[in-house]
Amino acid sequence: MSDAAPATTPAIAPPAANPASAPASDAKDNTRPLVVSGPSGSGKSTLLNRLFKEFPDQFGFSVSHTTRSPRPGETDGVSYHFVTREAFDAVVAAHGFIEHAEFSGNCYGTSIAAVQAVTATPAPSGRPRVCVLDIEQAGVRNVKKSDLHARFVFIKPPSVEKIEKRELEGEGIPGTHDVIIVNDDAARAYEELKAWVIAHYELDVPKAVEKEKAPPAAEGKKKSKFCVIQ
Repeated sequence: MSDAAPATTPAIAPPAANPASAPASDAKDNTRPLVVSGPSGSGKSTLLNRLFKEFPDQFGFSVSHTTRSPRPGETDGVSYHFVTREAFDAVVAAHGFIEHAEFSGNCYGTSIAAVQAVTATPAPSGRPRVCVLDIEQAGVRNVKKSDLHARFVFIKPPSVEKIEKRELEGEGIPGTHDVIIVNDDAARAYEELKAWVIAHYELDVPKAVEKEKAPPAAEGKKKSKFCVIQ
């Protein structure tokens, strides 16, 4: 995720109060985080990296907190915010995480402050950067319960038989995601993701790209796997 601009995380802020009404579902709004989920091997990281490269400085990747030690090549504040268990628990107690979980003895969490830091850093156009969250399915459920009013994209691998059932929990429930993209062809999956993002966020889009933002209709076996959930 090195192509997305990380942001400095401000002090943890408490969750915002519930607004009187949620933003219109079809309105373009860069303050609504983009949550991308999918099981291991779905190719979501590759798709996101390509999106960040094509639209530089318009996205910001939410930097998660973790209690594990840094691995070779990882940088604090860029790869993760590496913190002690005591510091992590303090954020939990302050209700500063949108979602958090423990895996293999290590804690991971997405903080409210990390998301706010991204949207507070404007893109060259002056519009807010779109905050991208790459999280597990359990985290998706927690984000849906929050006040972020995020948009949800699920990247589905072509062969679900090879994926653990627990990794796909919630994938088949109507309304869990705004769109499900089957990544059985990397080029096509990316074009579908890009078209959907352009349709829902205010980006600096080259005219040549804007004309092609809707995926062309396909025939036979090459029909689109772009599935919008109603």
